[in-house]
Amino acid sequence: MAETKGRVTLPSEAGFIKETKEMLTRWGADALRDSDGTKLDPEIKKLDAKIYTTYFVARGHNEFAEAHMEECQQLYLMSRRCTAVDREMRISFLEGYYGEQMAPDYIHDPKEWWEVMDRTTGQVVSVESWELDKERHQVYVRNVQPFHEYTVSFLVYAVWDPTQMYNHITNDWGDKPHEIPFDVRQPASGQFAKDYLVQWLKDNPDTDVVRFTTFFYHFTLVFNQEAKEKFVDWFGYGGTVSVKALQEFEAEYGYRLRPEDLVDNGYYNTPFRVPTKAYRDYMDFIQRFVAKKATELVALVHEAGREAMMFLGDNWIGTEPYGPYFESIGLDAVVGSVGGGATLRLISDIPGVRYTEGRFLPYFFPDTFYEGNDPCIEARENWLSARRALMRKPLDRIGYGGYLSLACKFPDFTDYIEKLTDEFRDIYNKIHGTKPYCGLKVAVLNCWGRLRSWQAYMVAHALWYKQTYSYFGMLEALSGMSVDVCFLSFDDILKSGIPADIDVIINAGDAGSAYSGGSWWEDEFLVALLRRWVYEGGGLVGIGEPSAFHKNGRFFQLADIFGVDKELGFTLSTDKYFTKSLEQHYLTEDRSEPFDFGESMKNVYALGADTEIIEYSDHELHLAAHSYGKGRSVYMAGLPYSCENTRLLLRALYYSAGQEENLYHWYADNPRCEVHAYPEAGIYAALNNSGREQTATIYDGSGNTEQITLEAGAIRWRTI
Repeated sequence: MAETKGRVTLPSEAGFIKETKEMLTRWGADALRDSDGTKLDPEIKKLDAKIYTTYFVARGHNEFAEAHMEECQQLYLMSRRCTAVDREMRISFLEGYYGEQMAPDYIHDPKEWWEVMDRTTGQVVSVESWELDKERHQVYVRNVQPFHEYTVSFLVYAVWDPTQMYNHITNDWGDKPHEIPFDVRQPASGQFAKDYLVQWLKDNPDTDVVRFTTFFYHFTLVFNQEAKEKFVDWFGYGGTVSVKALQEFEAEYGYRLRPEDLVDNGYYNTPFRVPTKAYRDYMDFIQRFVAKKATELVALVHEAGREAMMFLGDNWIGTEPYGPYFESIGLDAVVGSVGGGATLRLISDIPGVRYTEGRFLPYFFPDTFYEGNDPCIEARENWLSARRALMRKPLDRIGYGGYLSLACKFPDFTDYIEKLTDEFRDIYNKIHGTKPYCGLKVAVLNCWGRLRSWQAYMVAHALWYKQTYSYFGMLEALSGMSVDVCFLSFDDILKSGIPADIDVIINAGDAGSAYSGGSWWEDEFLVALLRRWVYEGGGLVGIGEPSAFHKNGRFFQLADIFGVDKELGFTLSTDKYFTKSLEQHYLTEDRSEPFDFGESMKNVYALGADTEIIEYSDHELHLAAHSYGKGRSVYMAGLPYSCENTRLLLRALYYSAGQEENLYHWYADNPRCEVHAYPEAGIYAALNNSGREQTATIYDGSGNTEQITLEAGAIRWRTI
């Protein structure tokens, strides 16, 4: 009999007992949770469900924080760039920032901890040449060079937690107090965090799962003067900075970090930047500290007989679930927001926890649940994109967040989620603990390697970027594909070589970025190693600007493998004769729609007649294949996520690996459908990943075929 209850977490709120009971039954939920801005009253906590309680370690304790404002969390910020027009100037360094979020650090000596930079020369301005005007929040600089740009890198105290600020504004919380984040590295704050948790566990005996949201340091989220997001980096370590941290770093590593090591020309070390040694040292320094302190809190939870769950978001910085210290924390579970397949795999693949949980979209907030809007649209799209990945590595639980009272006003939505939760349980019961069929092993090669498994641009506020950026599209496509995926760094393969079981390597991203590789491609040993590997039979797929680093007359350092390079304007005098596309090619055999290369890449051209040009338009090459010794490569100018592009990538992987015929094992000829097989369990499933009815020819593991028709979003199980 199909399981009709369990593995689902339901948000609730005070005074909503009747509807909560109804949704517990209809959605088969076995756990209840609060959310930021809601509380569960005693009557709700008595229901037959495990109780999750949100726990904020370093915010939400304003009485303590206001008494220890010198222990607030800090950030380094960079002022706007100001052009000098005379020999002296004033820089209003807070201009463009939101005053209610932060306050300048005038406690620690700015002459020691701040920097004024000449951004035209890249040089530090001598401290003797500037003075601080605290009343006006300005830096007065003398002896400047006219028409050079200058900035101030300055320390601030964070006086409003950015997630609470975002929720405060979104939900119109009015005069609700602004929650002040404090730094557990500081003596009073560190002790308070432990003492408060001990007492809290005593005061909340009905809590079964302590949901840490998360631990100590928020990802970098800075607002502008209009209280709108100015800078968002889900990976950013900017909020971990303090004078104490910098001093302890110097004592351990033997050198002092400059403000510029963290400000980074205003890029703030986003994950797109090739990380410097100083920044990697600092990340490791923070990760070890966070793991040590988090371990202490998790131990207190376990001593009280409760479970410890970490929310992969908000204050997650330093936890790094694929880093070397995560498992030492001893968490029972991780929960995170599921934006699609890649974020689902980010959560479900996490090692070292007993179970994983995904918070599906939409959140039950008024920006989605309002009269005239249909939240089913977002819920359906979210489920279908994430379900592909679920078939490869299932989460142990799913759930939702926000105000249940809002969701209950939309009966079509509650009906849809009732069906969705049943489908999730059915999938989980059939495939949990069973290895899915994988036709190839694929390695994604970048600067970050395993540390950034399934991670690219994780914040939904830049949806346009996620829709067009090729690296994200590649990850999303891979997340539900019948291939085994791993993540390698350049350092990994230089130290240990390319693992023997890898069939295909993918390098994707923009030139100069950490994902493409930037200056790593200057390494002659790296280039030679990859050339040899492909020459001896390996497959290489490049998307965007792979191996891009201008040197020795090449832009793509592996142009000889790809059979293409990019025109930078230096070879405009050289004729480029190879422009004719092939009429047919293996990569496009089942394509039914025009190509979509997203943001694409301009001015890519074929190097010779042996380059297989598959798509050429507007005087540019967008898709090509090339043989290299016993191996092959495929080049794509872009890959936004879609069913058609997922199929294109799948074919590119098999073609570059030289295993074209093996594609037709557990395969659907319609790109909107996929087949997932579980030989150990003796079952397989055919999925329709679209919102319309689809017909497909299904290939089993022996190449036998069957034509089936699947309703919109349907899944059909069969016995092998």
